[in-house]
Amino acid sequence: MSIRILHTADWHIGKQLLKIDFAEDMNLFFDWLIKCIEENNINVLLMSGDLFDQANPSQQAMKQYYYFLKQLLPLKCKVILTGGNHDSPHVINAPKELLEILDIKVVGGVPESISELFVEIEVEDQKVVVAAVPFLRDKDIRNVAAGESYDDKIELIRNGIATYFSEVNEYYKDKYNGIPFIVMAHLYAQGASVSESEREIQIGNQAGVESAIFGEEPNYVALGHIHRPQIVGKSHIRYSGSPIALSFSEKKDGKEVTILELEGNNFNISSLAIPKFRKLLSIKGTVEEVLKVISDYKSESPLIDLAEVMIEEENENIEHIRILEELLTTEPENGLQILKGSIKFKNEVAGTSKLLTNGEDINDFSPVQLFEKRLEQDTSIENTQDFVNAFKEIMESLHSSDSID
Repeated sequence: MSIRILHTADWHIGKQLLKIDFAEDMNLFFDWLIKCIEENNINVLLMSGDLFDQANPSQQAMKQYYYFLKQLLPLKCKVILTGGNHDSPHVINAPKELLEILDIKVVGGVPESISELFVEIEVEDQKVVVAAVPFLRDKDIRNVAAGESYDDKIELIRNGIATYFSEVNEYYKDKYNGIPFIVMAHLYAQGASVSESEREIQIGNQAGVESAIFGEEPNYVALGHIHRPQIVGKSHIRYSGSPIALSFSEKKDGKEVTILELEGNNFNISSLAIPKFRKLLSIKGTVEEVLKVISDYKSESPLIDLAEVMIEEENENIEHIRILEELLTTEPENGLQILKGSIKFKNEVAGTSKLLTNGEDINDFSPVQLFEKRLEQDTSIENTQDFVNAFKEIMESLHSSDSID
């Protein structure tokens, strides 16, 4: 009998897209995941960070999480779960001792001793070792120095991450050398393809790391944070991606889980597609073209499909704006709900809102991008990049404090 391991990440329980709650999407995913674990004889479930969408999740989100764990218990599947940049280490770790009795290992934040990251799993005559590394926060990996520059901070963060994973590998070689080894991590690896829904971390991802920092020791690296499933660098270093599309930028992404089967000292790696429970789509064109697509639409999804509309017309017309506003407030038809929209007039009238004439929506931009746009409007400001870098540091400190609360 071989050890079978399932790698997933970025559940973002409690996620909402504008006014739509994704609780039902997650319920359907959890139902599918339970069946997947049972049918594929999975021995170990790895969840690599961003369990919740908010540092302080709602009672509904917590209830959904615990109900899923309860459903898992009869399957005798070992669970190893780490905290991500959206998670509060304290929230994840609060039930730690109780969950360990149920064979559920949680590592919400960096522990005092590196030994607390390691889990040894044995199934019959086979063993595997997992280092459950959570999201590494600034305070975990470097000391703040007075007067350090922005570039200094980026370099220190990179070095701190590399040093931490080097220490993880050294501990493995000292205590478990020769046993098949998996490292979990929640970070941005350079070269990974990202979507809109990943919150900027570690100063706008400029402190992204090379995949080489994981070293030669791990037989598999189970990554979280990037929502598109993909290989980074080598075939054994992978993002499983999020189980559902979390923004319109992910509308074309296939979602999947990764399954590892240990045979001897090597892992056979395969992917299993997750069914789509609803579609996210973009509808572009004139008012007439958009209305026809909506009228002809027929959904085949178990949940209501969600659309963003982007209208483009030659001349400004107040009636076109009224139609867009009506689309955004109308109840779903044909299994389709219009969730967001923009309108652009090629021949704009003086005084028309720039937001509308550019076809832009504030929800399409991160706080940093909005700050950059504001700076662009004031030509008197020099050295704008310094302001942007300072703003990014402020945003990161706010995210870090949210997660600590």
